[in-house]
Amino acid sequence: MDIQGLQKLTLLDFPEHTACTVFLGGCDFRCSFCHNFELVEGHVPPYMTEDEFFAFLGRRHGLLDGVAITGGEPCLRRDLPDFIRRIKASGFLVKLDTNGNHPELLRLLLDERLVDYVAMDVKNSPAKYARTIGLESFDVSKVDESIRMLLSGDAEYEFRTTVSDRFHTAEDFTEIGKWIEGAERYFIQAFTDRDMVPDHSLKAPPAEVLREYAAIVRPFVKRAELRGVDDN
Repeated sequence: MDIQGLQKLTLLDFPEHTACTVFLGGCDFRCSFCHNFELVEGHVPPYMTEDEFFAFLGRRHGLLDGVAITGGEPCLRRDLPDFIRRIKASGFLVKLDTNGNHPELLRLLLDERLVDYVAMDVKNSPAKYARTIGLESFDVSKVDESIRMLLSGDAEYEFRTTVSDRFHTAEDFTEIGKWIEGAERYFIQAFTDRDMVPDHSLKAPPAEVLREYAAIVRPFVKRAELRGVDDN
């Protein structure tokens, strides 16, 4: 397992836990609002080897609770289960970020109880998925399968949507709410422009609009909140 990046400490990426964040290259989506777009093609040279990472992790007992694994899309890595097994054997919790397009691997991870928390992106309403993720066409059936899987309650999870003015409308959040109905947690995140974002013309809607979107979803889920936005 080659690792494309490491954040040695985060208090934000793994809810209620101190963690490090591992970045893995490669993704099957091409979202124009992606904060880690340099990792999408999978051509970023390795930052460290797996053995180097576990040498680092071995020095973090008592300092870190867990490891957050993100990308790119981690579930493209066929060796991901073995990597996580090694993390768990080292005594750490695991949080996985995923786009939900790989339900077969997610099922394996859940069945073996290899992940303690899953954060799954719900990019948009089903009808607008392809456009939002930068593809000409897209079958949402695998994303839907992953949603159903997480709703079954085999691990702690959250759904989340990064919102930009170009891709999202109020009607989309009605459809998202129906899609994830019964979910424990749903977060709306405002798009933030960064150096690596492919499209710098994108903007986040105003905070009051984001609050309206959250209000639309609340009747469908147990908890719907804004993240990274003042919700007062």
